[in-house]
Amino acid sequence: MSDEFEEEIDRRSGMELWLSDLSTDSATRNLGAFLIALGSILGIIVGIMLISGNVSDILSGEIDDSGAQADVNGIVTAALVDNTTGADPADGVKVIILDDLGIEIGSDVTDSGGRFSIKDLPRRSSTLEVAHPGNVTIRILLIPGDYSQIPVTLTQGEGIETSDIRGDSHLGESVLIGTLVALLTLFSGLAGFAGSVEARKGLSYRRTWWLSFIGLWSRGMMFIGPLLILSGMGLTSLSRRQFYDVHSKEE
Repeated sequence: MSDEFEEEIDRRSGMELWLSDLSTDSATRNLGAFLIALGSILGIIVGIMLISGNVSDILSGEIDDSGAQADVNGIVTAALVDNTTGADPADGVKVIILDDLGIEIGSDVTDSGGRFSIKDLPRRSSTLEVAHPGNVTIRILLIPGDYSQIPVTLTQGEGIETSDIRGDSHLGESVLIGTLVALLTLFSGLAGFAGSVEARKGLSYRRTWWLSFIGLWSRGMMFIGPLLILSGMGLTSLSRRQFYDVHSKEE
């Protein structure tokens, strides 16, 4: 039993000696600095890619849904007058779809049931217009495909009545959030790289640790960058006695 205990003591002593050698070898700290720098550079690259591509992707997605097409279906009825007449399907009414430039991109004429169907329209902001003699012109801003049926009510009179059924646009918020995420990623990568420089200098262990910790949020290549930074932080932690601030306190 005593021999096994002595062997265990010897093994522990060998491990402790090996770790002690690593902790005093400047190569350990330099390797840690290299791994932190490598992981942070991956994060910086990701941040630059997000900044350059994120806003344009959001805007292009708002303007054109990847070339998708959809139909616009609905029914046109006459308005109810004095609770006695009206509310009947409007037959033979022309319904047109205009793009953002006011160019007609599709049309149909209602049938006896007041129904219309305009097919193969691009999924982008468009205007449905119904202009019928003796009635108020109806203009509805929409995105084809967002609604299965669009009801249109004709009211006697003159002028133009405009409505927007595209819903609230969150484009500005999407661009802002995407940009902030990209800037945070880039900032974290730069902080991590600064941490690698601090590790290479060997002056402040505390500054090195905090800058490297911030660098973890750069998310370079999802988990590869943070894993490299964590490995580097482990090596710098092992060699922390090589840093001037730690060494001076121990003395």
